Amino acid sequence: MKFKAIVVDIDGTITCEKRELHLGAVKKIRSLKVPVVLATGNILCYARTTSRLIGLDGAVIAENGGAITVRFDLQGTFEESLEECEKAYSFLSEHFNLTKLDPFYRKTEIALRRDFDLKKAIDLLETQNFDVEMIDTKYAIHIKSTRINKGVGLQKLAGLMGLEAKDFVAIGDSANDVEMFEASGFGIAVGNGDDRIKEAANYVTEASFGDGAVEAIEFLESNGWI
Repeated sequence: MKFKAIVVDIDGTITCEKRELHLGAVKKIRSLKVPVVLATGNILCYARTTSRLIGLDGAVIAENGGAITVRFDLQGTFEESLEECEKAYSFLSEHFNLTKLDPFYRKTEIALRRDFDLKKAIDLLETQNFDVEMIDTKYAIHIKSTRINKGVGLQKLAGLMGLEAKDFVAIGDSANDVEMFEASGFGIAVGNGDDRIKEAANYVTEASFGDGAVEAIEFLESNGWI
């Protein structure tokens, strides 16, 4: 079994517990001979900046799959899904005091501060006919299209890179990484991952956060898979 690339989540996976980039994980990623794609629920400019800081080529999946780009010198590709998310947001705003995060930069979804009753919001949303879902990434609550996820983003980006999604190993920590694990050839959850991602994983590291990412890569190397 040999993989041609890695796709890795950012926050909670290659960061420390307080959200700083984990320098050990950065060093390990820089040593790799295969392409590394960053995947995040955050905005495209955040993903691109992180890619630049690590020293990668700029291939990123942002906004939970809604935005992708393969290199720094290319414009991002955005799904047309924000309008339906705005309708759901307006409905939920009648019941909750919601705070948008990065509203001027998000193009495909809405991210909210985690200061309201998510379960109640999901229950209310299910009474409506919106083609959206809500997901908690532990850093924000996202209102996103049901048609978009990191797995879909990975399939599209892999095609642009001349690869298949199954050529990738995926590394992550959160429920929004599940579809990315399912699309990839092998999924590794870091030790701080939530129950859903651990259930979807082929391997779970003992270590957490960036230390877990280092362990994940060393596991792949020790098996000769990258």
